Amino acid sequence: MSALLGRDATSRVADPSDAGTVYGRGFFGTPSADGLALDRYETVYLGEMGRLAVVDGRERAVLWPDLFRRALRAEKGFGVRYIVYRDLRQRGYVVRRSPPPTAFAVLPRGGVLNKSPAKYWVAAYSERQPFDLAELEALADRAHGAKKALLVAVVDEESDLTFYRLRRSAPVGSHPSQTLPAPAGGWLAEDRVVVFEPAAVAVLGKGLAHGSRIGERLELSLLEAAHLVESGQLALRDARTGRHVSLEQLGLRAAKIESGFSERLAAYRTLRTRQLVVKTGFKYGAHLRAYPRNPETVHARYLVRAVPADYRAPWPELAGAVRVAQGVRKDLLIAGVAPDGSVRFLGLERVRP
Repeated sequence: MSALLGRDATSRVADPSDAGTVYGRGFFGTPSADGLALDRYETVYLGEMGRLAVVDGRERAVLWPDLFRRALRAEKGFGVRYIVYRDLRQRGYVVRRSPPPTAFAVLPRGGVLNKSPAKYWVAAYSERQPFDLAELEALADRAHGAKKALLVAVVDEESDLTFYRLRRSAPVGSHPSQTLPAPAGGWLAEDRVVVFEPAAVAVLGKGLAHGSRIGERLELSLLEAAHLVESGQLALRDARTGRHVSLEQLGLRAAKIESGFSERLAAYRTLRTRQLVVKTGFKYGAHLRAYPRNPETVHARYLVRAVPADYRAPWPELAGAVRVAQGVRKDLLIAGVAPDGSVRFLGLERVRP
């Protein structure tokens, strides 16, 4: 079977019998009145697999290395996307090019072209490209609207491939909402807040699952303290001077101590309003960890990284975070915080299609 190569590394199978064979064995190409049109991914793949002989306009054979180089010249980023296309085809999937910003639409196993709807939308990235939260959120929204699963395929410098599933997340818990009958007294001591009143320690530390009980006192993180001050459950004083500390003053002091405090507070506040118990995620390399109920009865379900809505980072940074989260059986959420303080959650999960 042979195909005539075009200038842009696409090709066409003119012989009707050959065209029917190529199309029938994996749904390669697009049938038309003058033959089977193959895009450059299909052309290069079939050439590499030895299933198609490619010739130029003078009937000269085009060897696979030259065919591959022509495709590289015709399309920026072809090399990375071809690794993804090849991997999916080798796994037995029917893969079709899709309009940007995704790279491919993938049918379910055993799917029939034009009868089975695509199961996945796949975006392909080099590990050297940035993780762009705004871009990926937009992709996740589009995939959700089209009822597709969004996969992001990241190709590392050794051409190894890792797939991540990205989707909108709406974390929710069932921890009962309670409030103190009167504000507790808290003392700001450098980078934490201490509560001494026995009744407040008992209610905040147990029923409301705030802070850490150390002896007879309760120590609150700056996030917990800020949230309690916001909700009118904590009256704060400076431990050294005894002066009242307002929410604004607490925020300014916390921002000097903790980079990204405002984003973390917004994520903390949102998770708490969703009836989740929120604690530090330090031991897991995250900003927060969230429990569906009181931590005395359940394990944390989510690890959360709170970042600005325009967050960009190297992919290896996110790869490590996903690996840690799945290693401890938790869901990794990226909490994107908009300038108005609203929060949207994007879930990342390493998968094997």
